[in-house]
Amino acid sequence: MPGWKSEAGRRLDELVELTVPGVRKAVKWNSPFYGVEGLGWFLSFHCFNKYIKVTFFKGAALEPAPPVTSKDSDVRYLHIFEDEPVDEKQLADWIREAAKLPGWMA
Repeated sequence: MPGWKSEAGRRLDELVELTVPGVRKAVKWNSPFYGVEGLGWFLSFHCFNKYIKVTFFKGAALEPAPPVTSKDSDVRYLHIFEDEPVDEKQLADWIREAAKLPGWMA
């Protein structure tokens, strides 16, 4: 993860670990995935040139739903940009809530 994305990725990973004790991790398609045993994967993120795309696999069920829609009606995204602050409280709430939902099964 080049540049500012490296620190942002470390912070995302740390936030997931703090919010979901015992979270399971994997890497697929060059992206970290986070899941709960027996429930599947609830979150992933991927780096693009100008932002990090945080994917909530059942994001449409979160309250409030993350801001960016997907072609898949269940999925919602949060885009993190270098010069925009992240509401970590809201992000932690989404992570906590998403980890309790049945997720994506690989």
